[in-house]
Amino acid sequence: MVKIRGIEFQGNTDNTMGLEFYNLSHRFGFQNPNWPYFEDTKIERIHYMAKSGVLSQRITTTMHATTHIDAPAHVVQGTPFIDEVPLPHFFGTGIVVSLPKKMWEPITGDDLEKACGHAIRKGDVLIINTGWHKQYEDGDYFAYCPGFVASAGEWMVEKGIKVVGHDTQANDHPLATAIGPQRNGPLLPHLADEYKEWSGGRDWKDDFPDWEPVHNILFKNGIMGIENVGGDLDAVTGKRCTFAFFPWNWDRGDGCIVRLVAMIDKGQNYRIEPGEDF
Repeated sequence: MVKIRGIEFQGNTDNTMGLEFYNLSHRFGFQNPNWPYFEDTKIERIHYMAKSGVLSQRITTTMHATTHIDAPAHVVQGTPFIDEVPLPHFFGTGIVVSLPKKMWEPITGDDLEKACGHAIRKGDVLIINTGWHKQYEDGDYFAYCPGFVASAGEWMVEKGIKVVGHDTQANDHPLATAIGPQRNGPLLPHLADEYKEWSGGRDWKDDFPDWEPVHNILFKNGIMGIENVGGDLDAVTGKRCTFAFFPWNWDRGDGCIVRLVAMIDKGQNYRIEPGEDF
């Protein structure tokens, strides 16, 4: 048991179910780190104890803040919204893979094959730990993250991945988004010269000619992506777990902030009920 503000609760790793629960989400709230063109999260107390004897709050936020899942409709026109995606796609077994990456390094299909090709199963939830969740702050994290390139998306389709989650800013390399030269970008024009120096003289428009190619590959194949994974990610890296990350039942939603949770059942005594009458 754990005592929180004077009330006892069952603990994440010590409870009557015999399960271990690990939070893989960053915090959401006041001044949470934000993608470069998003309005800041606003939280107002509409009722509070001195005024009303209850606490009620109003939140103004994008659903692409902190740890969240994209609906296919977020990027690919004519594909499902978040409320239209069947519930099995927000729950399942899978693996947490260590794949350390430095600033702007690509995550390729070959990287994924070397890291987990021997362990991946069709229908898995794949969570990737590059180490960048440790850099999650309001600043360089978004601009300089490593990121998936097209071959990674193609590998996931080939392997039959159900959902992919990762501790980076988007399902694509940041320079294949509006942070770089794509669509409404560049949001951060100074990165053009920095990339040329970093790459040894290459132009970012040549290296990232397509707009969000991995988003497009994944979403057109029914694979959703969880962005900005964090929390206790290191504690379950290298393990096969069960995951849950259900979104709101938001009509025509483009995505949703989620509490991504990894669960481990070492005793194998817990069960999902068969649904008999009572």
